[in-house]
Amino acid sequence: MTAIANSLSAAPARRFPAGFLISAAILLLVVPALNLIPPEGSPLHLPNYVVPLLGKYLCYALLALAMDLIWGYAGVLSLGQGAFFALGGYAMGMYLMREIGDRGVYGNPQLPDFMVFLAWKELPWYWTGFDHFAVALAMAVLVPAALALGFGWLAFRSRITGVYLSIITQALTYALMLAFFRNEMGFGGNNGLTDFKDLLGFDLSRQGTRIGLYLASAVTLGGALLLCRHVVGTKQGRVMMAMRDAESRVRFLGYSVTATKLFAFTLSAALAGLAGALYVPQVGIINPSEFSPANSIEIAVWVAVGGRGTLSGAVLGALAVNALKTWLTGAFPDAWLFFLGALFIAVTLVLPDGLVGLAARLRQKTSFRSRPRDSGTPEKKHA
Repeated sequence: MTAIANSLSAAPARRFPAGFLISAAILLLVVPALNLIPPEGSPLHLPNYVVPLLGKYLCYALLALAMDLIWGYAGVLSLGQGAFFALGGYAMGMYLMREIGDRGVYGNPQLPDFMVFLAWKELPWYWTGFDHFAVALAMAVLVPAALALGFGWLAFRSRITGVYLSIITQALTYALMLAFFRNEMGFGGNNGLTDFKDLLGFDLSRQGTRIGLYLASAVTLGGALLLCRHVVGTKQGRVMMAMRDAESRVRFLGYSVTATKLFAFTLSAALAGLAGALYVPQVGIINPSEFSPANSIEIAVWVAVGGRGTLSGAVLGALAVNALKTWLTGAFPDAWLFFLGALFIAVTLVLPDGLVGLAARLRQKTSFRSRPRDSGTPEKKHA
């Protein structure tokens, strides 16, 4: 019962606000300032292509945060997070395709180019309303959440856990990938949705729009981090952590394990869908490859590298792994996969608690060494 007691009484670390404020200042103030203020020839200038790249990293960080909520705190290893991310991306992509209007290759104001090419006569019913940004944004969150709610209710009610749950969530992702590859689905088939022009009237190719999307990603990530921080600090969050440590005992104490898992799974899916909606305008394309099961596995790797069950570790892991991946693909284009694989193996064997766990151990060692040592012979006790 000790594990349950520790989990139910666990509280967030007190150092969180300072680190959060410093990170927010860097992301919201320093990065845009380095891009806009110094001239292009200056060594302090941040190149224009780096801004959307950083925005993409922040979307990945939000996705890793969603994964950490369900895996690190609820103890459910879902390998279907990539599906929720892709569904959110497709919802935003549908809006961006509708925004093109008659500026497409075929000049049809009612149908996207791929539908004209495939001789579609009218928009499918499920494209209704996607000419409004609010509808697209709502669907980017609600569709993944609804899928997670329905799928999770069936799975958790049947008490499917462990590797079996991981397998069926991966099967869900693979099934969606195969479905979205079909032209009959009405989502662009193999090519997906691309050639976007603008968002809310702002040209996506302009640097100002890219900075705006980057800032939106940073603010959303910060808001999601605060939300998750609040959730894990509530009674519901403490039950999640207790369930992660000893599910059968939590059920014995009268808590609804199914409801707790459903809550975490649905919230995680909604955050993943929101990350996908922010991701698509910055990369300019969404296609069925985003449903690839390998992507969901990679998300779990980000969380493991940063530190599972820490929130900030998930963000750090996503940023670090993707930055390293970008550098390796340029420096070692033929061998970068081997380097990345070696990193993952090393982290698993040497850093089971991730980068955050390593930092905590180093702080502990430093504080232990800095303590004054007691010298001399201890005084005798007098009766």
